[in-house]
Amino acid sequence: MSASWISPPTRTELIENLVSGVDRYNPSNVGILEDYLYHQIRSQEYDCLANLAILKLYQFNSDLYNPDVVVNILIKALGASPLPDFNLCISLLDERSPNATLDEPDPLPALLPVLHGLHHLLYRCRFPAFWRAYRSDQLESLRDNYTVECAGFEDSIREVVIRAVKSTFTRIGTDRLGLYLDLDSPEELQAYVDKLGWTFNSEGTVVSIPPNPDNQIEAVVVQESIKLPQLTKVISQAARP
Repeated sequence: MSASWISPPTRTELIENLVSGVDRYNPSNVGILEDYLYHQIRSQEYDCLANLAILKLYQFNSDLYNPDVVVNILIKALGASPLPDFNLCISLLDERSPNATLDEPDPLPALLPVLHGLHHLLYRCRFPAFWRAYRSDQLESLRDNYTVECAGFEDSIREVVIRAVKSTFTRIGTDRLGLYLDLDSPEELQAYVDKLGWTFNSEGTVVSIPPNPDNQIEAVVVQESIKLPQLTKVISQAARP
């Protein structure tokens, strides 16, 4: 994992101490971590390890469980694909019986398969299918109750798309890229591509992606140097009964 994933530059000293020390297992700190999650929701920041600390506290202290917090953690993790963040979060969600302390029905059992499905589409780079599912009537409650509150959610998904496109393509048609990004308007696509520093061809139908280590095919010659004494030693060992 990159250093920014382990310790995001936006993480405060207080959160760093909670996440890195033994206090991450102190249930009295769950409120601080939950407040930090909602700061991430409002500010487009992201801190996977801090969010995992919340889920670990819920795992150890079932009375702390807040389903809305869990849903928001999973929504933030969607934007980190193809990193394993979403699956790391899922691994900390135990099978749990209905929580009698909740004032309202637990939304997580109904939303978990939906979020699983969205993550699966992103992970497999089925971006048009993701947008169709996300904008469907069946997911209206997810949009109205959760992602509408998550600042920059759709742009975070577009960043997932861009990571995949720039590691795969050197050129891509504008129609295809527009479908991937869910940008129907040519003006919106133009503005988005300009922001990335990518360029259009003269007809405006193809976008060129700058060269990078992932989208350039280079032959690599691997040479192995085995000295004769080493080879003799290997043969003699193989010949022993």
